[in-house]
Amino acid sequence: MIRDIQSFKGDLLALGSQNLQLSFGAIGQGMRKLVPGFKHRLALTMALFIGIFAAAQHANAQLIIDVTISAGRQIPIAIAPFANELNAPQNITPVIINNLTRTGLFRMVNTGGLTQTPSEPSQVNFVDWSSRSAEALVIGSINPAADGKFEVRFRLFDVAKQNQITSVAYTVSASQLRATAHKISDEIYEKLIGEKGVFSTKIAYVLKRGSRFELQVADADGFNPQTVLASQEPIRSPKWSPDGNKIAYVSFESRKSTVIVQDLLTGQRKTIANFRGDNYAPNWAPDGRRLVVALSKDAVSQIYVISADGGDAIRITQSNSIDTNATFTADGSNIIFVSDRSGGPQLYKVPASGGTPTRMTFEGNYNVNPRVSSDGKLIAFVNRDASSRLRIATLELASNQMTILTEGPLDDSPSFSPNGRTILYESKSGGRGALGSVSVDGRVKSKLTSAAGDVREPAWGPYGSSPGSLTK
Repeated sequence: MIRDIQSFKGDLLALGSQNLQLSFGAIGQGMRKLVPGFKHRLALTMALFIGIFAAAQHANAQLIIDVTISAGRQIPIAIAPFANELNAPQNITPVIINNLTRTGLFRMVNTGGLTQTPSEPSQVNFVDWSSRSAEALVIGSINPAADGKFEVRFRLFDVAKQNQITSVAYTVSASQLRATAHKISDEIYEKLIGEKGVFSTKIAYVLKRGSRFELQVADADGFNPQTVLASQEPIRSPKWSPDGNKIAYVSFESRKSTVIVQDLLTGQRKTIANFRGDNYAPNWAPDGRRLVVALSKDAVSQIYVISADGGDAIRITQSNSIDTNATFTADGSNIIFVSDRSGGPQLYKVPASGGTPTRMTFEGNYNVNPRVSSDGKLIAFVNRDASSRLRIATLELASNQMTILTEGPLDDSPSFSPNGRTILYESKSGGRGALGSVSVDGRVKSKLTSAAGDVREPAWGPYGSSPGSLTK
């Protein structure tokens, strides 16, 4: 549910959770082929994969993944099962298939019916793969190495040109096999799409187990969740530092809202904003040395900038209206925030050093929670329509073009992927909290639900995000 800027303190709804297991889906080898030019819905359960990932996952946390891909160009790619992976503690092929599929940019080519599954270049029959309409082919193997480690090798081929695009080998421990699958996915994505993938990045989110709130960090596909903070009091608004080593959030452990910065490598926590009144809505500056926050220490909520080490807060906005939910632009020169100074909450921009704000949104009477893409070209935010549906929208800064990406009815907390391709957000499904994602062109959408509980306020970490230290 959206945080109305006039009642943000009251919106501390229970997240009701037992054992939530997030995932964008381990779709795996049973994935149905996606055919361009149509819309497809894939509802698949995690039950098939619980046995494979039981060592790292809660076995009773079953997810249902619902992916919708509309018409558009997809690269037909064949991912041959990696040789010897059934003897390894982690299968790699299903992870790669899942990663590439959920981008909506690839169509999986059937690899069944082969007399020999290739794992070396000499075993590749390009005519066979061309007859299956594959444009790209991935082969690989997992073999034991010294000291209990594994050598993972993969090769990517251009089928039409019948040549090798890249070949990479990794020597890793058993616990690093899944992360290696993400690295391979990133390599394939970058070679074929021309930009960095985000499969090796992290996400953060807030959930509640019984009466306990938890701040968790997980892989971008939702696996390997780690609790970096557990509290009997609410945790709100997690935001990653630009280097991915810290998270700022709002804590109510002192029975009032305070802004905390936590080092994910050491677990060390530092209170940076504990002024009179409310301290909330932190967001990092691109330099990682400052944060923008909303404080009501001078009566009404206003926008301030404060050092990441704490100290005095510099007031940026000067109004009698409620100013909140601020974020820096990608170059750090301006701050975008929400204000009701025009009668309803709208997006405004003000120089980071202070000055006269200018209004940015004019469509609709309710636009809140702005986030800026890493390239600075788009703002994602929450828009409320005439039917009171809360939807994720974007505003293109160059053209001032607004685009509605989701249908609602209760979508909130947008967060861009590091490459700016996808927006992760909080949603509802069947009355329960869920994660949603949507591509910035609106073509690829997914919802993730869990019978075990609700999740809220996701934040997608930058490249190089820390896995987090366990602090309970």
